[in-house]
Amino acid sequence: MKPTTKDLARAAGVSLATIDRVLNDRPGVASKTKTAVEEAVRKLGYERNQAAAALSRNRYLRFIFALPSAQGDFVMQIRKSVNEIESNGFGSMLRYDLLNIDETKPHDVATALSKLSKTNCDGLAIMAIEHPEIRDAITRLTERGVPVISLVSYQSAANVSAFVGIPNLQAGQTAGQLMLRFQKNISGSIAAITTTISSNDSVERRRGADLVFSNQKTFQLLPTTEHFNDPHRADDIVRKLIKTRPDLCGIYILGSEARLPLEAMNRYANDKKFVVIAHELTEFTKTQLADGHLDAVISQNTGHLVRSCVRRLKAMYEGTTPISSQEQVRIEILIKENTYY
Repeated sequence: MKPTTKDLARAAGVSLATIDRVLNDRPGVASKTKTAVEEAVRKLGYERNQAAAALSRNRYLRFIFALPSAQGDFVMQIRKSVNEIESNGFGSMLRYDLLNIDETKPHDVATALSKLSKTNCDGLAIMAIEHPEIRDAITRLTERGVPVISLVSYQSAANVSAFVGIPNLQAGQTAGQLMLRFQKNISGSIAAITTTISSNDSVERRRGADLVFSNQKTFQLLPTTEHFNDPHRADDIVRKLIKTRPDLCGIYILGSEARLPLEAMNRYANDKKFVVIAHELTEFTKTQLADGHLDAVISQNTGHLVRSCVRRLKAMYEGTTPISSQEQVRIEILIKENTYY
């Protein structure tokens, strides 16, 4: 049996009210009495139930999701999943807030994170590019006692507490294998397009795809091009690829937002048929699968992502360990035939 506050009171020879004052660091307790309680805590191995403590103080835990402000389909889906757990009361005494961050302005992101502390944030999940200012802001936030989770894209250089998302290296390998298996050509070039390679998920996916293509000689994976969420740039990239690469036989969209390159491909492909692999299932990519413009989508469930962040942050706050098998986010391979509408 785990020791209770009654056990502490008995061991320290004090009242339950005194135990409550010491555990909550309230004034009005003599130094000698406080030492006796602390000694009882150590002797009995007492571990405080932080959730129960928050409930007794009528205090909500506040978890913040910092997401890119760009209105991409996948990010909008994550926001929707956050709002769903808020409305469904997922976890008692919990509040979920959204913090919009502009990844094109890392200094502003760092400034926003600098305003967070244990007084207004009990845990942060952040989806952001790799940048020195963001890295340092995350590290300083953890030093202030706030646990931080990397969401979707791992912050490899920052002092984060955990990562929630699919293993992106393996996701890239999966995309490479699917690209080769779906090919009807015997050789050719494969385009690689993403939003930005400053995002670690794209870097890892590219590494995974390279591992696959380095083991064969008939297909070439072209250098990665970035569209930076600019529709004109995405249009120009795809148009030039189709015009200048007569051997182009596949397009791999590495980033989590596939709409811009897919819309451009639909404009310029004409009667040419490419094998197209993308990431993340959204309403748009569902339609592209149904219409035959996409061959496969490598996805991760946004509801699972958000719930896993909450469970992990709650466990960190309470000093407990989450169930690792429950938190593993699976790589999902979706094609037209196994996607439900």
